[in-house]
Amino acid sequence: MGEEKEAENTQVSELSTTELEEQNENTLNFLDSVDNYLILIESLTSTLRQGWLELASARHSMGGSRVNTALLTLKQHSAATKVEVNYDNGGSMKKSPHLTLCKWTSSDKKDSSFEKENTDNKDSTKESNESETTASPHRTENHLQKERGKVLSMFGGLVSPKLRASQLSFEKALETLVEIANVRSSILGSHHALLQHKVKDTNSTEE
Repeated sequence: MGEEKEAENTQVSELSTTELEEQNENTLNFLDSVDNYLILIESLTSTLRQGWLELASARHSMGGSRVNTALLTLKQHSAATKVEVNYDNGGSMKKSPHLTLCKWTSSDKKDSSFEKENTDNKDSTKESNESETTASPHRTENHLQKERGKVLSMFGGLVSPKLRASQLSFEKALETLVEIANVRSSILGSHHALLQHKVKDTNSTEE
């Protein structure tokens, strides 16, 4: 009788230790996510401020008639940058969405993306992998420059360097926004887990 009670107490103690470790892990994840969120918000504010200053400088040097919203086309066209939502977190059971930014997708190819990582090339040989590794960054950079140039061409053939810098700043801001969305999703997931632990502890105390 005494041995059974002692074994039961040991089992409960081990269970409580596991739950406590899980709760501590969720707490650390929550705090890290909040800290990262605040850093990204500050970075976004700084990047947007820099982008607007560069755009204003480009408008001043090129003239208001060349840098104007009236030049923007209102025709229907495919998005140059897309955001994909993925609920598969590496086999994890948690279904928190993860956003992936696909920048400057080619208008000529429906599903091409030069900024999205692709790890599915398992059947290629080692030699082809090495050649692709050296050639891919060059092709990617050429494609990015080409797509960015297409957008800036509406402002004329020769544009101010400040306008190009502004484009890069707003592009960086878009990347930061996607990071913020992912961190916010992580915050909500950790917060939900902490609430579940709190409810479970409350029920255990009442019993």
